[in-house]
Amino acid sequence: MTIKLTARQQQVLDLIQQNIQKTGFPPTRAEIAKTLGFKSPNAAEDHLKALAKKGAIILTAGASRGIRLATANPGPNINPEESFLDKVSQILLPVVGHVAAGNPILAAEHIDREINVDPALFMQQPDFLLKVKGQSMKDIGILDGDLLAVKKYPEARNGQVIVARIENEVTVKRFIKKASHIELLPENPDFSPIIVRPNQEFTIEGIAVGLIRTHNLN
Repeated sequence: MTIKLTARQQQVLDLIQQNIQKTGFPPTRAEIAKTLGFKSPNAAEDHLKALAKKGAIILTAGASRGIRLATANPGPNINPEESFLDKVSQILLPVVGHVAAGNPILAAEHIDREINVDPALFMQQPDFLLKVKGQSMKDIGILDGDLLAVKKYPEARNGQVIVARIENEVTVKRFIKKASHIELLPENPDFSPIIVRPNQEFTIEGIAVGLIRTHNLN
């Protein structure tokens, strides 16, 4: 069944799809308002509620950036076969805390606990949850103590939020690859970009595919 949308609603839906494809995350209300020229995030919220009412998206309470595309209207670049909405209602994911130097990120000593989560919260199935430390990504809603859902993958596209290992440190940043080096960008003006030189040990541990607020689990 075709969903009839207003021009503005279609713009909002297109923006959600584009943001998910580019970064793995839906946009925030503030980002929607800024990109589309709304006077406030409340206007974006009104359009999101209208889209949800029409079945184009699903709004998830209690999750940061809790917007996901409905399977009935996945968009031109989303493969419905990759959706998790028809899979089991809960998946068990390890929560990774402090990562020791030289050990695989999913080594047993790094896993604080395992929790059951609803896979419908994520556009792609994550392999683990990483406990976020610090405020370097706060401007896109990734806060200290949050659980970042991560899909293990050794490569990334420019603009994606990744979990990376540089030498002996693990960090969450936005990935930018340039001709001579890699830049890992924070989303907080109080932090400086990390420049990864060719002679440094660098590994992409995975791509961020979602976020869970920890206060909903405790």
